[in-house]
Amino acid sequence: MLRHLPPPVRRALTAVPALALSVAAVCTLLSGCDGTGKPRSAGHAMAAAAPERLWPGRQLPPPLGKPDDPPKPMPLRSVPRVPSGDIRQVSALAVARAAVEDTGSTVGWDATTKGIKECRVIGRTPCPVLAPHYRDLNGDGKDELLLGVEAEQRFLLLWAFTVRDGVITKVLDDWVRPLSVEVSGHDVTVREAAEKGGYDLRKVYSWDRRLQAMKERITEYVESGRGK
Repeated sequence: MLRHLPPPVRRALTAVPALALSVAAVCTLLSGCDGTGKPRSAGHAMAAAAPERLWPGRQLPPPLGKPDDPPKPMPLRSVPRVPSGDIRQVSALAVARAAVEDTGSTVGWDATTKGIKECRVIGRTPCPVLAPHYRDLNGDGKDELLLGVEAEQRFLLLWAFTVRDGVITKVLDDWVRPLSVEVSGHDVTVREAAEKGGYDLRKVYSWDRRLQAMKERITEYVESGRGK
């Protein structure tokens, strides 16, 4: 009978069995059809659930005090001005010495202060100032200077400096006992051993536009895998 039909119709009817076999094969591979080739349900999907607040009627505590802000940006007056804004034009050692002389950052760290003043070559013992690193921390397209200074009791003084209106200015001043210090994008991340075994303390410092300085934005405990 097919030979009495027009050629386009004959081709369409001839293709039907092959198409049916293809559909059956796809259904079998995807397990989405039953034995008759009809779609088969894959089961109930997990319903999206909004957060549920527990104990909503509980009396709320008074608000906590305002978190401590980092030290205010401190301009260094004993180093040359940098009209170009390129902090690399001033040696990192000169900046470290100025940080001691102008801001008194190492008060209480007498040996460290003495070591900075007597340092001749950064990164070489007995100089406590580690090799400098330059990264854009505030997103203005120009590098800031990151310095680490070895201090007593295995502490590290963590400093960052930028150029503001031609003046080198300290924008990060903290002391830590780090397992590691990393820079990613505009963030500085410090990982310290926590008192509780198996955990580290992770701190992330980021640029704060209001303060015009690096601020500790994240402080959290993370599993270390040690001490278990």
